Amino acid sequence: MNVGRRMKHPVITVNADVPITKAHEIMSREKVSQLPVLKNNKLVGVIGEEDILKAYPSSATTLAVWEITALIEKIAVKDVMSKNVFTVAEDTPIEEAARILADNKISSLPVMRDGELVGIITETDLFRIMLEMLGARHPGVRITVLTPNIPGTIAKVAGAIFEAGGNITAMSTFEGDSANTFMISAKVEGIDAITLRELITPLVTEVLDVAKS
Repeated sequence: MNVGRRMKHPVITVNADVPITKAHEIMSREKVSQLPVLKNNKLVGVIGEEDILKAYPSSATTLAVWEITALIEKIAVKDVMSKNVFTVAEDTPIEEAARILADNKISSLPVMRDGELVGIITETDLFRIMLEMLGARHPGVRITVLTPNIPGTIAKVAGAIFEAGGNITAMSTFEGDSANTFMISAKVEGIDAITLRELITPLVTEVLDVAKS
């Protein structure tokens, strides 16, 4: 799956020259924590709620309320935004976008097409994708197993479930305890938990968990 299939668009943005109070107001209204920053319709940065809060005077300040307000109104988005912006293209694989977010400890990525901003993908979008991958919104029995890292293992497990009349609504793989193993997590309909455990146990190294959800 590529970023373009799950990105948000059109994108809520803010102009580089507006006061940070206006940007904060937009974030609160739209329930977002970051905004791409545009200048002359070009992406020039990203501003987050943390950037804005850091610009506010400390609670220990001796300034009067009106002085604080006047001071904050003079601070523009361009003064506190992050200018080193990581971006992705629409055809970037979802897992690559997730890697960029995790490796750089950021929560969103603007999506570009020929130098133009066309979308944004966030941590929340990736959480939703994870729910889809794990079948979290589908009823059934979830089984998680540790298996040898050899060709045909997934096919063997899936085939056994099919032959027993089960339907796999979601399946994901994860790293195992070593390079020689990996984990399979599958959501299955049509087979009860006890039968599913008995069916899969001879085919894998270990059944780690079986639970109805």
